[in-house]
Amino acid sequence: MSALRKILDAYVDDGTVPGAVALVARGDAVEVTVAGSRELGGASPMTRDSLFRIASVSKPMTAAAVMMLVDDGRLAPSDPIATWLPELAAPVVVRTPSSPVDDVVPARWPITVADLLDFRAGYGFPSDFSLPAVQPLFAELHQAPPQPQAVPATDEWLARLSRVPLLHHPGEAWLYNTCSDLQGILISRVSGRTLPEFLTEHLFEPLGMTDTGFSVPARDLDRFTSCYGTRAEGGLELLDGPEGQWSSPPAFPSGAGGLVSTVDDVHAFARFLLGEGTFEGRRLLSPEAVRQMTTDHLTPAQRAAATLFLGGQGWGYGGAVDIERVEPWHVPGRYGWVGGTGTAAHIVPSTGAVTILLSQVNMTDPTPPALMNTFWEYAADATPHGN
Repeated sequence: MSALRKILDAYVDDGTVPGAVALVARGDAVEVTVAGSRELGGASPMTRDSLFRIASVSKPMTAAAVMMLVDDGRLAPSDPIATWLPELAAPVVVRTPSSPVDDVVPARWPITVADLLDFRAGYGFPSDFSLPAVQPLFAELHQAPPQPQAVPATDEWLARLSRVPLLHHPGEAWLYNTCSDLQGILISRVSGRTLPEFLTEHLFEPLGMTDTGFSVPARDLDRFTSCYGTRAEGGLELLDGPEGQWSSPPAFPSGAGGLVSTVDDVHAFARFLLGEGTFEGRRLLSPEAVRQMTTDHLTPAQRAAATLFLGGQGWGYGGAVDIERVEPWHVPGRYGWVGGTGTAAHIVPSTGAVTILLSQVNMTDPTPPALMNTFWEYAADATPHGN
């Protein structure tokens, strides 16, 4: 039994997760390990092609799609988003982050495409979720937890957001999550295609990501994992089963966290980034676009203010960028992100390393759970031995 299998089995055996699929790769050496089952009780063994709600691991894929439009000259990072999202043409900002939602001033600058890409548009989650201007993101927009069938249709969602004040002026602060959903709407408005159509045509099909999408077809529900939360008194509770929230297309496809996928599909996306936008000889994205995605864009003060989410590390487009080795797995230049449903995917461009972990228990806060940390520590020193 491999060392990675022993790690996964330990977390399955102690009841932390029903199952998991993990991948560690360097170049052509790829190790994939499967443990446990797709649901509590063990009736359906986990398989390599099991489908997971990847949550915020969706974010890098959405950012890559925006950069495809930039490469094509259909928009530029400096462009105001109001050209395509007129609902946000005249945003207002709360006077201070703790001010009531009706104590506002006009935004000093328009929101740009770059502001959406680097999460500095003024919308999103700060370290303090109790701030008045944050509450509508939960109550009106259903930003958490992921419940795709509860979210209003795209145009209505954006209309509601337009009535919510910014927490900071554009460009001033990093705030989590909402900008990825706005990226998804931007992609649709610029391209004239729905977000699912654009991602399928320009990213998923060219990369062979045949199992990635915003819902699971009936024919594939037998591969779809169940999703769980942790009870306060201990143990797991079912939050969503295979025939639940993702069994039909949502009215609002969330670029921030709406995708389902498999370990091999996520690996294909990672290989595409490591190939600097080229996949199996076909160029889909420019090397400069990939470099922008995988480069930290934050100031030291912005990183410090986002410690709850970033732990002092940086942020590129759609994912975190490690800038210092706080833990063994923090390799400067490592790029990727975690999903609140217990998923994580990272690359290290300097070494060609890929690490992917797919599990099915919701995180209780932005701090990565012990399973992720143990997996990353293993992957930091491991040499993949193949399957």
